Amino acid sequence: MKRVRDLLREKDTDMWSVAPDDTVYDAIKLMADKNIGAVLVLDGGRLVGLLSERDYARKITLENRRSRETAVRDVMTTHVAYAEPSETLEECMALMTDKRFRHLPVMEDDTLIGVLSIGDLVKAVIAEQRFLIKQLEHYISGG
Repeated sequence: MKRVRDLLREKDTDMWSVAPDDTVYDAIKLMADKNIGAVLVLDGGRLVGLLSERDYARKITLENRRSRETAVRDVMTTHVAYAEPSETLEECMALMTDKRFRHLPVMEDDTLIGVLSIGDLVKAVIAEQRFLIKQLEHYISGG
């Protein structure tokens, strides 16, 4: 069973972040430039929140706020769930599905070491299942 640490070794390790005092506009521009759906919010290197496209839609657009005038801290998600390197991909998928979010920071000893998207997890689980299917087909065919 594949674990978070295994996936982090295989994937791109870029983590994009903004500061709590940055404007929402700057955060959304970064997301657009990097083609990502969320950014981590770091204060002095410490994870303090996450800002997602969902936060933008619900807390800026629907509340008629101005993204160029609103600080990230005013609309970010502050109770951020996270994974640890020893967790399985299935545990992460279950957490993300249950809590209905698509980005999961990875923490080790209070240090941010990565971030996983639901797409990362789905891709890895599908690859693992394909490998197992090939192994079973090989076994069954006596090869």
